[in-house]
Amino acid sequence: MRIVIGEDQALFRQALMRLLVDAGHDVVGAAEDGPGLLRRAQAERPELVIADVRMPPTQRDEGLRAARQIRAAAPDTAVLVISHHLQVRYAVELLARDARGVGYLLKQRMANVDRFLAALETIRAGGTVIDAEVVAAMLGRLRRTAVTAGERELLDWIADDRTDASIAASLMVSEAEAARRVTVALAALGASAGDAARGG
Repeated sequence: MRIVIGEDQALFRQALMRLLVDAGHDVVGAAEDGPGLLRRAQAERPELVIADVRMPPTQRDEGLRAARQIRAAAPDTAVLVISHHLQVRYAVELLARDARGVGYLLKQRMANVDRFLAALETIRAGGTVIDAEVVAAMLGRLRRTAVTAGERELLDWIADDRTDASIAASLMVSEAEAARRVTVALAALGASAGDAARGG
């Protein structure tokens, strides 16, 4: 997979690049700020962009904004946003337009290398991966009626950090079908959370 990374912390960026290369991926570019990430993505046309939420110049949400701009210009580009901090609004913004091929993970969860690499494949295949802690926080802010009972059950399982394989076994469907249902449920959660944030 062709990947561009946006990460301002040099040690973390180098470690991530090494991990991806060792896993057989092609890291075609890296940037340490939001504008640089945009330029690299435009030049390299990656299949996947990994972007830290907070990057220079302001250390606010440059990475998230760059990821959204990249998706707007190239909708087939998969995007994974990573962060040290749990911010529900970042996940809502990411899911707002199209939940397919997007992910939001807390950096501390990336320590499980196998799950992290599997998440990249899910996102690249058009699925959605949102950190279990983020899903739990989003669910905590919703009215019970904001999502269907079936979606709520799926989202509760995601918040419990269950894998697509585990969810597939519970639903007695294929893993691909479980991943599809997860993406639909996360899209509904994002829309509902966005409506709640806007007072809808």
